Amino acid sequence: MSAVERSDQFCDGLMLRVASGDREALGDLFASEAGRLIAIARRILRRKDLAEEAVQEGFIAAWKHAPRFDPARGSARAWLTTIVRNRALNMLRDGQRLRLTGDDMARHGESDSSADAAFEALDEADALKHCLSQLDEARRRSILLAYVLGYTHGEIAAKLNAPLGTVKAWIRRGVIALQECLS
Repeated sequence: MSAVERSDQFCDGLMLRVASGDREALGDLFASEAGRLIAIARRILRRKDLAEEAVQEGFIAAWKHAPRFDPARGSARAWLTTIVRNRALNMLRDGQRLRLTGDDMARHGESDSSADAAFEALDEADALKHCLSQLDEARRRSILLAYVLGYTHGEIAAKLNAPLGTVKAWIRRGVIALQECLS
């Protein structure tokens, strides 16, 4: 039996105990899985504090819904991972990630010049610069922030003070316009 299988069985046993109301088992499950789940949530949210919040909310949900856990349908580890992943994605959608810290604000302030510098660094004869210059300012800036600086849609929405759906539309339509221009 592999280490993963042993870990799955251990967590399944703990989750079954949690389903019967065993708080100590919940603590053991948290101690066993929280680090892994925080890493997953942090990859989605890119902030440790929000990742920890997503995991905490995930364990609260697991406690409330533990009687629904069925080991025949999947492992407890997979079930917890799904709960935390969905919670982290919901946090992104709900805009909770956009609560920026002072360091984040400083980084975002520097991004204007970085995005502009990346655009200006392109050669005047470059087809990409020509096509980017044909886009309106909001689409161009959104694309530069996303593809040059690696910002998420949520971060761009906060930076440009625009609704998340609008930013997604700007990027999608801008990319389509770039593809058409470059082909």
